[in-house]
Amino acid sequence: MAKVSRRKFLVRGALGTAGIVAVGTYLFRNPIRRQVLAYANSADSPYLGSGMEPVLWFELTEENRIRLYSPKVEMGQGTFTGMAQLAADELELPLSSIEVVHAPSITGNMDSFATGGSTSIASLWQPLRELAATMREMIKTAAAELWEVAVADVVMEETKVSAGKKELTFAALAKQVNQWPEVDTPELKKLSDYKLIGKPLPRVDLEDKVFGVPIFGMDASMPDMVYGTVVRPEYIGATFISADVSQAASMPGVLKIIQEDDFVGVVANSYLEAENAKQAIKVTWDAPTQLQLKDIEAKMKVGNGNPTLIQKKGDALEEVAVEAEFTTPIAAHAQIEPNGVVAHVTDDGATLFLSTQVVAITQKEVAKRLDLDTDKVNIIPTFLGGGFGRRLHTPHAVQAAVMSKLVGKPVKYFFSRKEEFQHDMFRPPTHHQLKAKLTANGKIESIQHDFSSGDVAIDSALLPGFLNKMLGADVGAIRGGFCQYFAIPNIRTTSWHVELPFATSWWRSLGLLANTFAWESFMDILAEKAGKNPVDFRLEHIKDDDAGARLRKVIETAAEKAGYTDKVIDGKAMGFAASTDAGTPCAQVVALSIEKQQIKIHKVTCVLDPGFAVNPDQVKAQCEGAIIMGISASLFEEMTVVDGQLQPTIYGPYQMALMKHAPKEINVTLLQGREVPGPVGEPPLGPIGAAIANAVYRLTGKRLNHMPLQKTLNKM
Repeated sequence: MAKVSRRKFLVRGALGTAGIVAVGTYLFRNPIRRQVLAYANSADSPYLGSGMEPVLWFELTEENRIRLYSPKVEMGQGTFTGMAQLAADELELPLSSIEVVHAPSITGNMDSFATGGSTSIASLWQPLRELAATMREMIKTAAAELWEVAVADVVMEETKVSAGKKELTFAALAKQVNQWPEVDTPELKKLSDYKLIGKPLPRVDLEDKVFGVPIFGMDASMPDMVYGTVVRPEYIGATFISADVSQAASMPGVLKIIQEDDFVGVVANSYLEAENAKQAIKVTWDAPTQLQLKDIEAKMKVGNGNPTLIQKKGDALEEVAVEAEFTTPIAAHAQIEPNGVVAHVTDDGATLFLSTQVVAITQKEVAKRLDLDTDKVNIIPTFLGGGFGRRLHTPHAVQAAVMSKLVGKPVKYFFSRKEEFQHDMFRPPTHHQLKAKLTANGKIESIQHDFSSGDVAIDSALLPGFLNKMLGADVGAIRGGFCQYFAIPNIRTTSWHVELPFATSWWRSLGLLANTFAWESFMDILAEKAGKNPVDFRLEHIKDDDAGARLRKVIETAAEKAGYTDKVIDGKAMGFAASTDAGTPCAQVVALSIEKQQIKIHKVTCVLDPGFAVNPDQVKAQCEGAIIMGISASLFEEMTVVDGQLQPTIYGPYQMALMKHAPKEINVTLLQGREVPGPVGEPPLGPIGAAIANAVYRLTGKRLNHMPLQKTLNKM
């Protein structure tokens, strides 16, 4: 009997992407390192999962549906719907026949890269269709063997298989199959033959969310569950010295005070009792309290930290004709659902329900702490009430597991909102210096971009800190910082890595928002210096290659759709910006006015080329969400440091965009520059900040070089 074909399935080698990059850059150093960093900045990420058999992904249920166990988590991006479409078309079943659920780690179907980087649908495009097609043939072959008929005579329908007068429901068939037959992976269908893929179908999780079904991590519960809290410092860099728990231990409802080498926790019968007891613990910290925001800003200046020349072409810039600098602030993830977990540790192992983007990493961390084999730890992912990179860090899962083991009961532990703000993995602040020289006919002859940032991808749960020494630059911080798509003779791009005293890491789009804000604002400055229309100026510089052709098309289409003009009409002005992230080009035009010194955005025109769109409505929704998030981050969002504390610690003081700040129109147009899907979730976040700033300049003559833009405008 033929085996399941693995010719294109899933595993990409033991080192993984990070390992290959690290070894390559260590061996070859600077010239090759720059090439590797450029590749990491623009390439799609492959699927790096461990599950290689269709039976790990698919199950025939008692309800006569086919359940798909997803190694990617659903955090609002619509992944489950796209996956259902991919599977249903190759299974030759209607969408209603497919049920998508998160794969618990115990299934073995996990993605070592986690969920992030806008890779869920793009990376699963090939393997999931192959797995579904193979499962289809396995089901049909199993029925054919039972009935002793030809496989070609077996038909799969909505809830059953049949051959002539013989038929079995999916559930009945599954009960009669002891072992699914092994088959070769059949040839996949052509795009033109798909009935569901490429169609704007409703989301499969819509009904649960509309009716408030408890599907999120905060909804999780277990019988006989108790509640935990952890004592956390309020000051940056605070070191634990000692804790007096005598008063807390005798408070109502307290079951146990837990003192480990790395944390002090309280377990009580209710959340309120646990919180009250935590507040009664007298902790002595060695806490520096003099750190202010101005100290962070001084540290972030280009010239501090460790420089890495990440792009070198032609000659260095000697004569500067145009220069500008830009900054972006510290920002929080501010997702609506705080981090938390429900953990139950028994003699047989550990079970944890939590909102996480890193199932495999969480499983390993808990297993290591509890001294268990990894297969004894079952991580059950839930829907995420916002992720954006915040769920890539899961030490709270370890703490809850330790508390559960010590009290012998399931423990539910969630951050308070204050803890969530103060102990976020923040978006690092950045500083940018751009310099350029133009030719006599107004083209860029030389350009130099220096930018500083803290950690983004490296030294996180996914990528170890030693890569900074090998790579020289953080692969997350450089996103959008390259001059990759413009034909400019002389280029120098330098990344300055700065060590910060608080934790920073992945934030949706990584360095793209900050770097594109600086780069695309500077492109408008250069266009004005050259006396040219900003759109025409960009088009003059685009490379004549495939990536350049796709970027050119989105720029031209966005300008056309928006009716772009650099003139102020009826008190409104337009701002233009474009970027390419992970191979997905995006251009945006913002139309705005200034009313009572407040920036009012009326319309955003967005053109994106994601390649083939598995679900066009879903892709457009991702663009709309990214634009709103980008408006919020660009206009308002900012963390500060006061007397050693990160502030604010609640919504409200941490200002975010409200409904009144949303544009009345967001028009999204999708282009298809290739036949496979590309990343979608983060690329639309790139242009929005620069497009707003460029529009404000056109309207007021004031160049907003510093985010948050509304605060900068108010100071002028």
